[in-house]
Amino acid sequence: MNNPLIRFFRTKIYTAVFLLVFILAIGIVGYRIISDYSWVDSIYMTVITITTVGFGEVVPLDDQSKIFTIFLILASVVIVGYALSTITEYILSKDHIEELKYKKMQKKIDSFKNHVVVCGYGRNGKQTVRKLLAHNQSFVVIEKNKEVEERLRFDDVPYVIGNANEDEILMLAGVDRASNFISALPNDADNLFVVLSARQINRDINIISRASNESSYDKLKFAGANNVILPDKIGGDHMASLVVVPGLMEFIDNLSIVGKSNINIEEVAVEKLYSKQAIKTIKDLDLRKKTGCTVIGYKDENGEYIVNPEAELELAVNSKIIVLGRPEQIDALNSEYNIE
Repeated sequence: MNNPLIRFFRTKIYTAVFLLVFILAIGIVGYRIISDYSWVDSIYMTVITITTVGFGEVVPLDDQSKIFTIFLILASVVIVGYALSTITEYILSKDHIEELKYKKMQKKIDSFKNHVVVCGYGRNGKQTVRKLLAHNQSFVVIEKNKEVEERLRFDDVPYVIGNANEDEILMLAGVDRASNFISALPNDADNLFVVLSARQINRDINIISRASNESSYDKLKFAGANNVILPDKIGGDHMASLVVVPGLMEFIDNLSIVGKSNINIEEVAVEKLYSKQAIKTIKDLDLRKKTGCTVIGYKDENGEYIVNPEAELELAVNSKIIVLGRPEQIDALNSEYNIE
């Protein structure tokens, strides 16, 4: 636990416990030596003196024992008072520490802009987060199950605990400032409501939703989702493809992003590749020679895709290219054009 506030309180508690044990030991040994009590009587006298319960002495005290008892009472009042106040302060501060953690997390989220909001941290949500991390994308997870909070903290994921159906929770996650919204909830009805709420808050946000049933596809699109993903359908198609074209699917699987060192495909806006003053072609960029990457796709300003575009294709403003390369070649591309 690296929280300095927690370390501070733990240090105070350890000090209080040490002082209590120390005063008990002084009392027991003192009564044993000064009053010649047995060990049991010494412990008894020490406990009733420190706790000030007012029970009678085991035997009448002589002057030396009385002076020692006065010292023990005065010392124990200070030490026990300190221990009680420290323990009480620690118990009451737990809520305060949690509140500080939430405030720190919320401050970090409030600094995000054009980030991704992910609803749900189940199997699909967690896989989504892994891929976003691989691309160094800023994101926030919304999760209503408080039991998942420890896992979110362990994974060091920015999160908001609450029901994504509530506009207040969506605002805490910064939906109004986000560029993308992914609803990965297991229930189609919940996804539908969340998509509708997100679209009302941010008209320009790109919304991607999960769906379990094909009948929910059109409803989610109507509610405002730009893309609807059917995991079961995709999984079934993938398994069938492994039977029909196993070699091709194995190659495609190798292009998937597993970690930060395994990025093979990158989508790049043409504005990052050259000045808008003069339109260039794919041939003019000469990415193969400069970085080793190969252009395998082109997305024009209207969102239309061209697979394996010609070298003479002009790269229009607001269009994108898809490049393929080994991880080191992708890194070279990002370094060459300062792509983050």
